[in-house]
Amino acid sequence: MSVKVYIATIGDRTYRIEILDEHHIKINGQDYEVDFTAIGGYPIYSILASGRSFEVSVHPGDEASLWHVLLRGRLYEVLVEDEEERRLRAQAGVAREDRRTVRIKSPMPGLVVEVKVEPDQEVAKGDVLLILESMKMQNEIKAPRDGRVSAVFVQAGQSVAQGEPLVQLD
Repeated sequence: MSVKVYIATIGDRTYRIEILDEHHIKINGQDYEVDFTAIGGYPIYSILASGRSFEVSVHPGDEASLWHVLLRGRLYEVLVEDEEERRLRAQAGVAREDRRTVRIKSPMPGLVVEVKVEPDQEVAKGDVLLILESMKMQNEIKAPRDGRVSAVFVQAGQSVAQGEPLVQLD
């Protein structure tokens, strides 16, 4: 298996990820042994990385290389790019488009416990938008970036399916 290299960007932090083989990766030069297992029919994964266990929910975003990752009750917007494609685009002087609108979707089926925002409200990256209960755990769905709430698609007490739109930011 040839080494595949990706660049992951979360906010203003960038990570170089090398996939060495099925159970070994490097992140910014540091080696990790990993075991990655899908749980049931949901996009929820159990990850064992260097002896530490994590459960993570991963959903595609509105763009091909954008992913929404829920880890330990915190929602992250992760841009994942192939290193070679990114390098070629940079050489050609083609910048990624600034993402104007972000539609935050439910990372798993659950019950909306509380909605903490309303349309036209300004939010900062990390602000709690709503509380979603799933598998007897309450998860804070947070703003992945600064913006203005342009739409709220759910209300408290509403059941939501995985992938269902929750809030839209402009």
